[in-house]
Amino acid sequence: MSANKNSSNLITKLIIKFFSVEEKPYDESIPPQNILIVRQHNQFGDLLASVSLFRAVKETHPNSNLTVIASTQNYYAVTKNKFIDKLFVFNQKKLLLPSYLFSLISLLRKQYDLVVVPATVSISKTSCFLGRLAKSDYRIGPASLDGKPNQLARLFHKRINLNWKKYPDTHISDFGLEILRPLGINTKIFRSSISFDENDLKTAENFASNIGKDNNKIMIGLHIGAGKPPNRWSLEKFIKIIEKLNEDYNAVFYITGSNSDNEEINFVKEKLSIEAGYFINKSIPEVAALISISKLFITNDTGVMHVAGATETPQISIFGPTNPFNWAPLGQNKFFIRKSDLIDDVTVSDVFDLCKMILGNKNSKETNDVG
Repeated sequence: MSANKNSSNLITKLIIKFFSVEEKPYDESIPPQNILIVRQHNQFGDLLASVSLFRAVKETHPNSNLTVIASTQNYYAVTKNKFIDKLFVFNQKKLLLPSYLFSLISLLRKQYDLVVVPATVSISKTSCFLGRLAKSDYRIGPASLDGKPNQLARLFHKRINLNWKKYPDTHISDFGLEILRPLGINTKIFRSSISFDENDLKTAENFASNIGKDNNKIMIGLHIGAGKPPNRWSLEKFIKIIEKLNEDYNAVFYITGSNSDNEEINFVKEKLSIEAGYFINKSIPEVAALISISKLFITNDTGVMHVAGATETPQISIFGPTNPFNWAPLGQNKFFIRKSDLIDDVTVSDVFDLCKMILGNKNSKETNDVG
């Protein structure tokens, strides 16, 4: 056993020894006023897909005040989220800064009626410990995930066994609510939500105008990158789908991304035979605003897929190894394509046929019916 593992096990034992609490029932007759959710782990797409958790709190207890602790890796997913009253960014690298440590302690020492530590794809020890440090008479968190015990389960007054294997095709927005349902907190709306303001919309509209969108042209967006290589559809296929859509529809095209997608974006810029716009390193609300004024959005299975999923814009999500029934955006105009664990088994024709179903079969260079 490594020294690091020995040290981690010792710290876990000390936390359990000094911070364990006894289980006790939850009193649903007293509506909680101040609620803290600690969700400082997972990627931004995971957090965005779990917005139903915040919606459930506000629907069940509309007068409550909801504080969320997120991380530097995912907080931007819920910036300006209408269900969150206060968003705090947890940054381990700043813990040695007195001013930051003071702000964290001040946040945790407020009196909360309920503290919730969710888990979907992993259990975070840091989240569990932050939840325990928060001043509250009631804390709820995972007892286990997929049969693997939570070593810090004893920090919670109510401990929930979470198991994807029990319902393998459950959507993440539904599964995430399992932590709250035992407290009578729930929602029937599983769609994600992103709030954007007039400035975000103005940024989007200015960009659309600059790439040539007008009343006679529809706008189609694409996201060609993904953090996980198995989730990336072939760049050559993305280029082909753009060129085929250009042949049949009077459209302008744009590609979203960040610095992490530079290699893919530069490849498309070099190989694509038509002009396209590039909406790079923009905020999540700005990306959502641009997608919201688009006619169609095509994306890999990645975080931006969930951004598009929070809009009303028709969307095609391309899947490989991930189960789309767990992760694909929900809605009548939200479509996914998956052939196998190999994302490139999805063909250009598969995607183009679905595009035609959404946009209509008529060549919009001859008629504007699809606009």
